[in-house]
Amino acid sequence: MLMTKYFYLLLSMCIVMSFTSCEDDDDITLLTSQDEVKADYADLVLSNYEAARADAVTLDAAIAAFIADPTATTQQAAKDAWLAARESYGPTEAYRFANGPIDVIDGEEGPEGLLNSWPLDEAYIDYVDDDSDAGLINSPALLPTITKDALADLNGQGGEENVSVGYHAIEFLLWGQDLTAPSALEAGQRSFTDFVDGGTADNQDRRRAYLKACSELLLDHLQILIDQWAVGGPYRTAFLAQDDATSLSDMMTAIATLSKSELAGERVFVAYDNRDQEDEHSCFSDNTHRDLRLNYDGIRDVYLARAINDVEGASIADLILEADPVLAGEIFAHLEAAELAVYETAIPFDYAISDDSTRPNVLAAVTALRALGDKIVEGGDAIGIEVRIE
Repeated sequence: MLMTKYFYLLLSMCIVMSFTSCEDDDDITLLTSQDEVKADYADLVLSNYEAARADAVTLDAAIAAFIADPTATTQQAAKDAWLAARESYGPTEAYRFANGPIDVIDGEEGPEGLLNSWPLDEAYIDYVDDDSDAGLINSPALLPTITKDALADLNGQGGEENVSVGYHAIEFLLWGQDLTAPSALEAGQRSFTDFVDGGTADNQDRRRAYLKACSELLLDHLQILIDQWAVGGPYRTAFLAQDDATSLSDMMTAIATLSKSELAGERVFVAYDNRDQEDEHSCFSDNTHRDLRLNYDGIRDVYLARAINDVEGASIADLILEADPVLAGEIFAHLEAAELAVYETAIPFDYAISDDSTRPNVLAAVTALRALGDKIVEGGDAIGIEVRIE
């Protein structure tokens, strides 16, 4: 449940009542400046990327311990660290589609494709159920030496599903393919012995090197984003200096697009429509339900300017509330509805999209997220900001 639900609803009602009783609305002064909203947004983005990198450091250490001594225990510790790292990265997806450095830096492609690309073709990385020799790990002729630069260069070569690096490459290496039926409620079952010399699956040394290189690349690419958003950093400086309407348009376009197009469409409806677990976001670990919830949380946090410690700054919500309290209440109701719908989707997600008893809840989440995206566009209109859904 949204912690500020009753506060915002009560405040909306009070403002509506006071506006109704006013004889001259022209005397009303907005309390929140757009510059404040931009500054608090920049702080939010930076703090979340810093949290994501801190968790990636913990993940890297767990992976180092695993490849130094591959056991069921160290493998599980690495899995746990991956799951924890997704908790801090998931909300940052709300900064995409905003012309920010996650997507573009100085006219060049940003690091998003190297961090969170999906779905990935498992056979591009390692062996799969019907091909024990598949993947870059088992192709020393194609990739003689496994290095960070080499893996980054191979990302996306030959097709967008040829994902070589990022969170989901690490996920696949830790969990392996999920070959069980969704009704089994099980994730991938890769054995730690795939990383033990003389154990299962050939090229164990290359598999260890591949996993460590992917982990180190996460740190590199998250640091790029931190440097861009740091106080005095190039993107933060440009973002705060540009006109308020452009910055706010980017911020609101990002969360409207994530809600209606990317989250409701690409991440939920495509998998729902196809009934295919290969289309779900974290299909190896069965962590997709957390991805979806965390992505929604990112939308909510940008709208409310809520930092990771639950401190709320000057927000888009404040601007809309002061401009049109009735619409502000409607948007808040849509936020609440979307949260409930996303959080009520069955676990795991591959089961939710495949079982007739759970599919209606998935479709309800799609509907709620689409409606939320449209309401955010209306909110932009209320404060004179153009919001585009990409």
